[in-house]
Amino acid sequence: MILQPVRARRRRVLIDIDTQMDFMLATGKACIRNHRRILTHIRRLMAWARYNNISIISIAQVYPNTGTDLDTHCCIDGTDGQKKIRYTLLNDRISFPADGSTDFPRDILRCYSQVILHKRTVDPFQEPRIDRLLSELRASEFMLFGATAEGAVMATALGLLQREKKVTIVVDAVGSQNTKESRLAIRKMEAKGARLIETKKLVGDSHLRHVGICSCKLCRGGVKDSPIQVGVEY
Repeated sequence: MILQPVRARRRRVLIDIDTQMDFMLATGKACIRNHRRILTHIRRLMAWARYNNISIISIAQVYPNTGTDLDTHCCIDGTDGQKKIRYTLLNDRISFPADGSTDFPRDILRCYSQVILHKRTVDPFQEPRIDRLLSELRASEFMLFGATAEGAVMATALGLLQREKKVTIVVDAVGSQNTKESRLAIRKMEAKGARLIETKKLVGDSHLRHVGICSCKLCRGGVKDSPIQVGVEY
């Protein structure tokens, strides 16, 4: 008998993909292009989700720390780069390691507003726990944002579409590292059936200008020098 660990009572679910310091900050090992603009939209999406009590599934890369300087991977376990940006974290959350298990508490999205799932690959569906949750989760719409368009976002979207899920890509909250490849990825996701939408269309107007998370000159702009807290470990 197949267990039903998730019964989503909310119609929409936000899928937060790899919003980690190595991808989102200028000092990260794999920083996305236009990270300031992307971070602003991500912050707005998270605020909108909190206000409307929309469940959030966060997927985060993590690779083992080998203790060698020759390791070129980003998002190494135990490093600042692997941590999520602080405003992508809710207080009411639960986190699961990438351990090959498929176990979940019953009705997990009724008990927690945010579920954080770790993965050891770009494609989240290669992790059994993530595959099971996203495959069995009953929701009318999965809204994706994060990094990168040509990488994990596309892999997540295509995996959901293959499972006959309704997918929406919040395009101006999706980062990329290669403009040409990201454009091709967006077109491919749309061709496969994903809906494209911008943050403004989803959450309305905002006067938010500075996200207060990255210390690079582009992000800080005219803001006076002050200590910036760059993240929260989960």
